[in-house]
Amino acid sequence: MTHMRLVVVGAGGRMGRALIRAIAEASDLTLAGAIEPPGSELIGRDAGELVGLPALDVRVGTDALETFAAADGVIDFTVPAASVAFAALAAQARIVHVIGTTGFSPEDEEKIAAAARHAAIVKSGNMSLGVNLLAALVRRVSRTLDEDYDIEIVEMHHNRKIDAPSGTALLLGQAVAEGRGIDIGTQGVFARHGHTGPRRAGDIGFATLRGGTVIGDHTVVFAGTGERIELAHKAENREIYTRGALAAARWARGRKPGLYSMADVLGLSDF
Repeated sequence: MTHMRLVVVGAGGRMGRALIRAIAEASDLTLAGAIEPPGSELIGRDAGELVGLPALDVRVGTDALETFAAADGVIDFTVPAASVAFAALAAQARIVHVIGTTGFSPEDEEKIAAAARHAAIVKSGNMSLGVNLLAALVRRVSRTLDEDYDIEIVEMHHNRKIDAPSGTALLLGQAVAEGRGIDIGTQGVFARHGHTGPRRAGDIGFATLRGGTVIGDHTVVFAGTGERIELAHKAENREIYTRGALAAARWARGRKPGLYSMADVLGLSDF
């Protein structure tokens, strides 16, 4: 099979730069484009030089649709409004769209689902292979343990993260809800303050910490009477997200249109 031609949107961001480097170093991938918003000071620069590599003959540009038309897929760690727009363009171009962006509203989710009728979209609150294995384990443990075990999700990220709880925490919360057959919308508790009263049985609690340069720590606590089970994942670098995103792109190539998750990529949907 020929090299998969991938576009990186948000090329100047931390994840964008990591993706450009990873694609350039992969033996089966080719960087087909690098996109930044209009007005970016990076427009016109060579994408390779942007990340400290030899020139790749790919200039950072702004025309996503034209770039998508000559590609097989796009990798997207941007912001919700941009990802929704890119999903529509990927659907128009009929290419793979891998979305690692978090913080979507219900309306955003509906628009992405609509775009998935025409493109293979892999969307996840976390692209790490380890985190998605953790989610599968959380789903299984939640299915096994009854409401005598209270479930709390604790996450910590760097001080520049703009959404809370993290997309990964929500991914894990959804795994809990699926395991127990409940609705996270009614059972999720996202803040506690003041005189809250005793904990309600069956709730899924979230605690959000922000500080320093922490890339991402997540712990799911199953607290029973006299014992506590903790499942955790700690990210040590952003390469775990690039590896997962590229694995998702490779997996989605040639798939029929649809909205997929990393559980699909890893074959964990029925775990």
